[in-house]
Amino acid sequence: MQRGLVHAMAWTLATGAAVTLSWWGVHTVMSGTAYDRPLAVPLTTQPLSSSTRNSLPPSPEASPSASPSPQASAPASASGASPSAGAPAAKPSPKPSSRGGNVKAYPVSGGRVVFDLGVSSAELVSATPAAGWRMQVWKQDYWIRVTFTRDGREVSVFCTWHDHPPVVEIVDP
Repeated sequence: MQRGLVHAMAWTLATGAAVTLSWWGVHTVMSGTAYDRPLAVPLTTQPLSSSTRNSLPPSPEASPSASPSPQASAPASASGASPSAGAPAAKPSPKPSSRGGNVKAYPVSGGRVVFDLGVSSAELVSATPAAGWRMQVWKQDYWIRVTFTRDGREVSVFCTWHDHPPVVEIVDP
């Protein structure tokens, strides 16, 4: 019986040492790579060519400037909306939607917002804050709001489409 306990103790120590050594090795390799915060990837405006899909014409160039309208029809408060802060939201590729939309980028001083503007609705493709800025996104049935904040300054990009085609407004005081 004593011989069995010695063998069990030796097996337990050897297994514990092997697990510890394996964990330390994996932890050392993965610590600098697996848990880094994901980086925003710049959007391309031309589709990648592939032998497995038909070649598409290049999508329209992203609009570098938006023409904000002075109307105050965008929602002033986010009551009932659920803000989501954190990493930029992104889709895998900025292709025009099947609804006939087009992808347009709106760079502002707090970052960059990209919408897929359809005929009667819009989708947020990505929202990327500039260095040092924080970002919040609100989505409702007929509008999307992206707000960048830093040091008490607030820059908002609204996209609304209730009873009209999507309209993008930028509020940058």
